[in-house]
Amino acid sequence: MNRKKHMLAALLLALTCGGTVYAQTLNQAKEWFNEGKFAEAKPVFEKLVKRAPSNANYNFWYGACCFETGELAESQPYLEKSAARKVINAYLYLGKLYYTQYRFDDAVENLEEHIMWLEKKKQDTEEAERILSKCRLAARMLRGTGRVTVIDSFVVDKTSFLSAYKLSKASGNIEMTDNGEGAIYTNEWGDKTLFPQTDEEGKFHLYSRMKLIDRWSAPQPLQGINKSGYSQNFPFLDSDGITLYYAAEDEESLGGYDIFITRYDSDDNTYLRPDNIGMPFNSPANDYMYAIDEVNRLGWFASDRYQPEGKVCVYVFVPNESKEVYDYEASDPKDIIALASLKDIKKTQTSDNVVRSAKQRLAQVMYAEDTKKKKGDFRFVVDDNVIYHRLSDFASKEAREQFQSYLQKEKDLTDLQTSLENLRTAYRESNRTGKEQLAPGILDKEQRVKTLRDEITVLEKKIRNTELSKSK
Repeated sequence: MNRKKHMLAALLLALTCGGTVYAQTLNQAKEWFNEGKFAEAKPVFEKLVKRAPSNANYNFWYGACCFETGELAESQPYLEKSAARKVINAYLYLGKLYYTQYRFDDAVENLEEHIMWLEKKKQDTEEAERILSKCRLAARMLRGTGRVTVIDSFVVDKTSFLSAYKLSKASGNIEMTDNGEGAIYTNEWGDKTLFPQTDEEGKFHLYSRMKLIDRWSAPQPLQGINKSGYSQNFPFLDSDGITLYYAAEDEESLGGYDIFITRYDSDDNTYLRPDNIGMPFNSPANDYMYAIDEVNRLGWFASDRYQPEGKVCVYVFVPNESKEVYDYEASDPKDIIALASLKDIKKTQTSDNVVRSAKQRLAQVMYAEDTKKKKGDFRFVVDDNVIYHRLSDFASKEAREQFQSYLQKEKDLTDLQTSLENLRTAYRESNRTGKEQLAPGILDKEQRVKTLRDEITVLEKKIRNTELSKSK
């Protein structure tokens, strides 16, 4: 009898000690969680949720730890289960998770639910409101996703990503700052630079300098775009000398750096209110260093979306003459997300002709064998023995002027072909009434493409004849 009592007492003691250890482990994991030590807390919550898979709090803690340590796919079912059980902070994490997946409407719904519960408990909603504002901004941007043809991408080291940009001399020059945290733009003539400088808070702001007769002017801040508390960096001035692209961490940024566009107002000597250029160029990751090469009719920008630490992806695209957007209401949301996120750039390539032509231009820029071709602005065959790469190569002033007209016509042709292919895509996706409305425009653009091609062919021969007659 005494033996049985001793065994029972030992069993009760073991259970009590086990419960105490269990409670201590849980309390330690919760303490780590609240201190932001998610990697330490995660294995504890993983064991707990396996023991009690229906426990809503365990599901939340483990799902949140997975999210914070970058295991986003692993976090989703646990966060969704805990949100279904009304764990308040699960709505917050689920909103942030859906944001990374471009499910912005779902993110908004969860953030609104989170804020509602915070208000009921009379808790601070400021941070949640800030995140909700970004989700709503992203949802609007997704509906206005630009129709852009991305022809290639390169994953490169972040410290040397500008080496992937192959811009003509007419586009100006871009180089990294000495600290490697920004970029300096210098125009084609080398008499104007745009560059970032830090303020006392460590935020970047854009400045300009002009080359005087014997020195450079003092740095002047770019009026109209610099905002205290936010960083501006990676400037690029378009060939028109007016349009400025740059990256900024702003209240209108989706995440980290976003690309913005503004224009210079010479009447007020200031830049106009900048606009976020939207998706697919911008994303919840860092997106920056947008540059347009008018000579080669190619655009470039960098992003760290989908990339490991220390790497960025440089995307090459075909610039449009004006912004064109996809019809969000008539499209499958999954298709729009794929186009906006650039998960697969082939989905943006709706015109074989545009892609083929752009890839040929890119190949000429990147893989030319002779030195002139690598350093030149274009490639124009004069005869079997002579190839020009710069406007200065022309001996004839008349031929040089004709070639400038030729370059503009080629640009106009590319833009016209892009517009035509977009109309054809819209025609294929339209109903009968829509097809009837689009048909005249398609026929008109087809005729204009044919006419412009003929003009280019005639002009190309004329340039050769003019130049060869001068050299005789």
